[in-house]
Amino acid sequence: MAARRFLWIIAILILLVVAAALAYRLLGDRLIRMAMVPSAEFKPAPPAPVGIYARPDMWLARPGIARDPSRWTPPGVTRGDAQSASVFFIHPTSYLERDRWNAPIDDAESQRRARLFVRSQASVFNDVGEVWAPRYRQAAFGAFLTTRRDAQMALDLAYRDVAAAFDAFLAQAPGDRPIILAGHSQGAFHLIRLLAERVAGRPAAQRIAAAYAVGWPISVTVDLPGLGLPACGSAGQPACILAWQSFGEPADTDLITEVFDASVGPEGRRRAGSDMLCVNPVSGTRDGTADAAANLGALIPNAELTQGRLVAPGVAARCGPRGFLLIGEDAPNLGPYVLPGNNYHVYDFALFWASIRADAAARLAAFEG
Repeated sequence: MAARRFLWIIAILILLVVAAALAYRLLGDRLIRMAMVPSAEFKPAPPAPVGIYARPDMWLARPGIARDPSRWTPPGVTRGDAQSASVFFIHPTSYLERDRWNAPIDDAESQRRARLFVRSQASVFNDVGEVWAPRYRQAAFGAFLTTRRDAQMALDLAYRDVAAAFDAFLAQAPGDRPIILAGHSQGAFHLIRLLAERVAGRPAAQRIAAAYAVGWPISVTVDLPGLGLPACGSAGQPACILAWQSFGEPADTDLITEVFDASVGPEGRRRAGSDMLCVNPVSGTRDGTADAAANLGALIPNAELTQGRLVAPGVAARCGPRGFLLIGEDAPNLGPYVLPGNNYHVYDFALFWASIRADAAARLAAFEG
């Protein structure tokens, strides 16, 4: 009798798991919105106080601070001493709560996650430049899952912090050094706006060795012309923009393309049907293809994303339809952080860590050349 009861319990548990998986496949995006979009109204906040980014504690990484996560390297990788550039890096979303639209600047958990992102992503640049990564009142994860006006106001607030930090970076970093700009996900979203509003047509544009706007779609026809820099067309080309979004195969990109095609860019121009910029981080070429042997090494993290080891060769990569970067059917098992649709968004930097490191060095050398 006890054995039969045990088998019934196991059967019920299996049915619950199957039902949950089916519900997620059918209603995944709706369930995520219900769980993540803030229920409160947006509360306006004052701009960042003038001069606040002169304070070292307003930076996750910058020259001279202790325990700078951007200075980390994987085992077996050394960091040189000839950093000739200044790197401005904007970290991705690390605030996952739904109690408010913007993260408090002193929220301990989101700052811990942000430091991990700086450690695993911004560290690719620490061989060529000193990294500056600001803390900012980032928009909550749920702000990207709704068209409510609250979400846009939250993103505007976050961008104002980033813009204030960038102005402080320009004022404090050595003025004779080239600049590398980089951001991932929400960080890339703000970087694209920063390029349009704070770089294009301004003196800073003459100092940009490369801009890595990773994990966010850039319309080639609608967005790119207003960013002040061309797309990177060849390996080692300086003063240009790189962007990619990583998917395993078979790739289901519908969630991104549906939102992208319904959106508008500068001056109300619709993005529907336009291609997204794809620069292959392995080949360094626009719309390029590279096999796994050409990938110098992928950063494979542990379950907590707190440590990583470099594995070479990495994955293959090719720019596919609409501009998505496809990494094939043999993508590594990276655990629960791979998103629905074989979306490797969380690993846009990690999958190509060593190749991006070499790419930045080549573009900087050509810029200085």
